[in-house]
Amino acid sequence: MARKLIVGNWKMNGSLAMNAELLNGIRTGLAGIDCDLAICVPFPYLAQSHEALEGTGIALGAQDVSAHAVGAYTGQVSTRMLLDFDCKYVIVGHSERREYCNESDELVANKVQRALAGGLTPIVCVGESLREKEDGKTAEVVGRQIGAVLSVLEEREVCDIVVAYEPVWAIGTGKTPTPTMVEDVHALLREWMVGKNPDAGECVRILYGGSMKPSNAGDFLQRPDIDGGLIGGASLKAEDFLAIARQASR
Repeated sequence: MARKLIVGNWKMNGSLAMNAELLNGIRTGLAGIDCDLAICVPFPYLAQSHEALEGTGIALGAQDVSAHAVGAYTGQVSTRMLLDFDCKYVIVGHSERREYCNESDELVANKVQRALAGGLTPIVCVGESLREKEDGKTAEVVGRQIGAVLSVLEEREVCDIVVAYEPVWAIGTGKTPTPTMVEDVHALLREWMVGKNPDAGECVRILYGGSMKPSNAGDFLQRPDIDGGLIGGASLKAEDFLAIARQASR
C-alpha cells in the first residue's frame, strides 16, 4: 500500500488573511512528515493556495466539480478550470453536498467519471446517517453509494480513485465511532472494490473522514485498513493538521 494520505477539507471557511497565516504555518512545519498531504479549498482561494503551496509537495484540491465539461452551467466549475491551478484532487459526493444540494448517487458517479476524464483524482465520499446507522443499514447505504460509482468505472479506473468513509453522524457532532467500527466498513469497501478490480486492495486508499483530530488520529491511522484521513475542522489549524500528518508518518 502507498503512503498514507492526509487531506484537509476547509469546507466554507477562510479569508485571504486567515489562509495566508494557515498556509504559512503548514508550509513551515513540514519537517519530519513522511506522508502524502493535500488541501481542498473553496474555489475563490485556489489561486492564493496554489501560489502558497508551490514547491512544498502538498497537493491542491477542490471541494466539488461539475459533471459537465463546459457550457451554460452558471455557477459550476469544470475540471479544466481546476487544472489551471494545478489541482490534483477533487472531493466528490461529500455528505454535505448529498444532503444540502440533493446530490444523488447517479450524479456523484457522473462527477467521478468527469473528474477522471479530466485528469483529476476524485476523493469519493460515502457514509451513512445516524438513522441509517441505528437501523443497521450502514453496509446497505455505503454499498449502494460505492456501487453506483463502481458501476460506471472501467476496471483500470478503480485504481485512480480515493475513497473516504465519512459517517455523517460523526461529523461535527462530537460522536466518534471506534477504530474497529471504521476498519470494518473500510474492509467492506475494499472487498467491494476488489470485486471490480483485483488490484484494488493495494492500489486504492480509503480515508476516514469523521471528526479526526490530533487526540484520536493515532488510534485510527495505526489500523491497516485505514489509509489516511479527510480532515475537516482540524485542517483549519496548522498545528492540528500537522500533528495528524505526523501521526500518519509513523
